[in-house]
Amino acid sequence: MSQPSLTLYHFPLSGHAHRAELMLSLLGLPFKRVLVNLASGEHKQPAFLALNAFGQVPVLDDNGTVIADSNAILVYLAQRYGAESWLPQAPVAQAAVQRWLSVAAGQIAYGPCAARLITVFGSQLNASEVIDRAHQILAIIDNELSQRAFLVGEQPTIADVACYTYIAHAPEGNVSLDSYPHVQSWLQRIEALPGFVPMPQTAAGLRA
Repeated sequence: MSQPSLTLYHFPLSGHAHRAELMLSLLGLPFKRVLVNLASGEHKQPAFLALNAFGQVPVLDDNGTVIADSNAILVYLAQRYGAESWLPQAPVAQAAVQRWLSVAAGQIAYGPCAARLITVFGSQLNASEVIDRAHQILAIIDNELSQRAFLVGEQPTIADVACYTYIAHAPEGNVSLDSYPHVQSWLQRIEALPGFVPMPQTAAGLRA
């Protein structure tokens, strides 16, 4: 396989962008970062909209092949560059991974991610409502992780990468992880993986 020429359009405090960066690093792939200034609205300008019509980071450019959406990038990287363990081909295991990608785009986005949007980015959301949603999904995930080391089994998959960042940074949105010992152990297992890179923490919420 030829040496990849990868460019990641990102924003450092975006958990969605961190998913892509984390996967690239876990796979040991060299890549170039291009900062997209969300504060100045760069993501809504024609040059970026040509890459992603939805105006969202991250976007991956693999030598001219452009992939938008963080979960889509995880699928692409796993299939293009990763071992099968990252995205199993067996139907039941692959369906289990897809289940968690849906959770990442659903309950996690509208729970821990949304709670952090309030404290870090000033979003006008109902704090008590999104914090309650965060604890509902965290309780489910904690129970699931009481049965296995990672979300789909005993090895990490892109499901874990998709769900990791906003859960790890949930305290920034005033969502405590103290009641979820299995979640905390899972976070530590991910952080111990070769190639792990963190997303910068912010002094917000419970981290203030």
